[in-house]
Amino acid sequence: MKTEFTYNRLNKDDSAVLLVDHQSGLTNLVQDFSPDDFKNNVLAFAESAKYFKLPTILTTSFETGPNGPLVPELKEMFPDSPYIARPGQINAWDNEDFVRAIKETGKKQLIIAGIVTEVCVAFPALSAREEGYEVFIITDASGTFNKTTRDAAWSRMEAAGCQLLTWFGAACELHRDWRNDIEGLGALFSNHLPSYRCLITSYMAGLNAAKK
Repeated sequence: MKTEFTYNRLNKDDSAVLLVDHQSGLTNLVQDFSPDDFKNNVLAFAESAKYFKLPTILTTSFETGPNGPLVPELKEMFPDSPYIARPGQINAWDNEDFVRAIKETGKKQLIIAGIVTEVCVAFPALSAREEGYEVFIITDASGTFNKTTRDAAWSRMEAAGCQLLTWFGAACELHRDWRNDIEGLGALFSNHLPSYRCLITSYMAGLNAAKK
């Protein structure tokens, strides 16, 4: 029996990335991942956005207060991207400049990650769903206090029609076909997944051996 389901894949030609409140102060609140794993996941997701040339919007909340500035790696990675320092709005969607930057991309799929999951990610995700956007949440590049608050946020967003996936899953869905580029995406994966580096190293060794 066929179910009433449409698989709308991530489309690199119709996707924009929102990096919400990855700020130096807020990173101290992330307890559902180790600091090293979380930083790796955030940078891997950001590098994926750059690899696929996705429009990327950066935003911070009250960065002159305890939340702190945007982590420097993201600012350096996207020097020409819209950067909205919100003066106080907790829900980024309440900031007109942020919403304007999203609309100017012309994209209908929004891929979101941020700190903390149940606020900085969930609030704009729910607002975007209300506006008719397809919303994809990068779960391992979003962090919060503990598993309880994370699971509550995931449940709330899923109920609103948001899709949950990881940075690796998102990259594979955007890529669609290994024949598009093996070495480029393989290098990105290798830089952030030690086990994948072993796989690519083995693959490249095989290629080199075949050429001799």
